[in-house]
Amino acid sequence: MAAIRVLSRKLPTLASIFFQTLTRNPSIHRISFLNLKPYTPPKPSRVFVAQFHDGRPRGPLWRGKKLIGKEALFVILGLKRLKEDDEKLEKFVKTHVFRLLKLDMLAVIGELERQEETALAIKMFEVIQKQEWYQPDVFMYKDLIVSLAKSKRMDEAMGLWEKMKKENLFPDSQTYTEVIRGFLRDGCPADAMNVYEDMLKSPDPPEELPFRVLLKGLLPHPLLRNKVKKDFEELFLEKHAYDPPEEIFGRC
Repeated sequence: MAAIRVLSRKLPTLASIFFQTLTRNPSIHRISFLNLKPYTPPKPSRVFVAQFHDGRPRGPLWRGKKLIGKEALFVILGLKRLKEDDEKLEKFVKTHVFRLLKLDMLAVIGELERQEETALAIKMFEVIQKQEWYQPDVFMYKDLIVSLAKSKRMDEAMGLWEKMKKENLFPDSQTYTEVIRGFLRDGCPADAMNVYEDMLKSPDPPEELPFRVLLKGLLPHPLLRNKVKKDFEELFLEKHAYDPPEEIFGRC
């Protein structure tokens, strides 16, 4: 009890000494909030996961008018792989191509045309023609004929042309234009004129573009060009056929 009384008597003195110490050295015991930086949470660590290709072809990378299914894609790859071996190609056609559904067959021929695999597209067209659901389609013929003409394979193009005519189908203006251009490019103006005469007999009215192609391509052949020019001016009264200077190609 005596110790407690002594301590209680000295408590005001100790408190005074402690307070004086604080006021003399405020920087030691006081926390400065001005130097504190705002807390920024640590950035989340990024985990990179390697994406590996499993080796299988992926449909969306192959596009025609529609996305190609797995069966159709398998057939396209098989046809392209075996196109140099006629025996294996025919076997593949019998075992796989004939099993395709209608939509898959149409997707295959469309993609082969897009990839300029014209020979395979023709073979696919021959398969399609043997199907029960097939009906004569001028657009299938058109795409193949135009592709052959652009590839300078005019004999094959005219072979399909004759088959198309036997099915009572008529080419459109684009088909006429590409075939005429193909013959002119190959230096066969007589064949181009035969196609031109066929165009004039078509039930559909002719368009301007085939005439323009002929008028340009027949510049070295004045007699043939004059005939086309005359027909052009009779059919298109408000149009004008350009005649180059005589010193370049002579009198047209």
